[in-house]
Amino acid sequence: MNAPVIRSVTCFAAAVLVAGCAVGPDYRRPALPAADAYLRGPLPATVGSHGDNQRLALSTDDAGAWWQAFGSPPLDALVRRALAHNPSIDGAQAALRVAQENLAAQRAAFLPNAQLGYSASRQQNAVGTISPTLASGQPMYTLHTAQLTVGYAPDVFGLNRRTVESLAAQAQAQRLQLEAVRQALAANVVAAAIQEASLRAQIEATEGIVTDATRALALVRRQAELGGASGLDVAAQETALAQARSSLPVLQKQEEQNRDLLAVLAGEPPAQASDPPFALDGLQLPREVPVALPATLVERRPDVRAAEAQVHAASAQVGVAVASRFPQFSLSAQYGGSATAFGRMFASGNTFWSLTGGVAQSVLDFGALKHRQRAAEAALQQAVAQYRGAVLVAFQNVADALYALEADARATEAATAAAAAARRTLELTRRQQQAGQVGGLAVLAAEQAWRQARIAAVQMQAARYADTAALYLALGGDWSDATPKP
Repeated sequence: MNAPVIRSVTCFAAAVLVAGCAVGPDYRRPALPAADAYLRGPLPATVGSHGDNQRLALSTDDAGAWWQAFGSPPLDALVRRALAHNPSIDGAQAALRVAQENLAAQRAAFLPNAQLGYSASRQQNAVGTISPTLASGQPMYTLHTAQLTVGYAPDVFGLNRRTVESLAAQAQAQRLQLEAVRQALAANVVAAAIQEASLRAQIEATEGIVTDATRALALVRRQAELGGASGLDVAAQETALAQARSSLPVLQKQEEQNRDLLAVLAGEPPAQASDPPFALDGLQLPREVPVALPATLVERRPDVRAAEAQVHAASAQVGVAVASRFPQFSLSAQYGGSATAFGRMFASGNTFWSLTGGVAQSVLDFGALKHRQRAAEAALQQAVAQYRGAVLVAFQNVADALYALEADARATEAATAAAAAARRTLELTRRQQQAGQVGGLAVLAAEQAWRQARIAAVQMQAARYADTAALYLALGGDWSDATPKP
């Protein structure tokens, strides 16, 4: 193909592209539910009693690696190992690469495509039936043909631009879903570690209860032998011991299953779990929890931003459906040569070229394109509704976590007071025993009451830790990646 023809094709394609426009709606963020607070009342400045309180304040500070606020280096190491090795992270990263590669492939449609072809054929004409194909008149020959084909589809009405826009939004959604998986995984690890610490403390207290009940049963049996207790007293103590023993295997099973969960979250088989167990005294309650402003929560929650990206993708798909109803243009050019000798394909007189421009417009499809556009519009409405729902759920998650923290603080305070009272009762009962005022059974009963109160206090303390982690997650977790990417 000579230079003037090439320049003509290039100029025509550029002119058509520049003159084009992207039909369909331009994306605009949907209206958000009006909200300037999370709670029906004012946000409390603190939750909990003096010395065991947590300060809450509306803030724009970055929470960073929020799990470090629990002050446990082993927990920090376990979370980071989980983020590096958990299969769900690998799967989300692969899904992101799929979306990015699909986007890159679609962007190639903005540029012309070129194909090189070569063919060789051995042919023989029917002698005397048709005129010779070759000027030499030879009936048998080998024909070598090489050609370059260049094709280009001008994006006049923005079909490709809207497709790229949709795929870019889908890639953004996948990136944000990856971040949501990371935050959920970190929260699951923290929750499992807290649960393990709670179970270990409960098991220790329950083992003490079993020991106390065993000693109490021995005392009752001796008293029964001496006539100081009845068979009913013995049966009642045997029942108490059996109940204490029956609760212990349940707690031990939960602890082992929780260990399995921690190993799997870290990307390891349960049999290879070698981390030291967590204990409540190895964790500290985060004292300061920055609460994101309601207006910025939608920017901090990766799941909410992923839902918005899906709205953007659906909006662009409406543009794709609209552009499909407009004429589609195409340009193609060929240049090549053909000869009976391989080295003479491009000799003088053996070359050929062609330039083709085309336009296609659907004139009869029985409403197929119209209904596809309506389907895309309905899908956009669905995505908008899902986005608004995600925003509302985000506000609900924060409100629920804040209410839970307030309730946990009150319950922990009450359980701690009950445990302290039970401890004082035990000390007084022991003094009375030393003075000969009560027997050993009263002391054992006081010890069991104290251990039961201790179990309740442990459960409340663990619930407070877990709900603090839930609040961090509800606020978007690690906010260091909260700024929207261009």
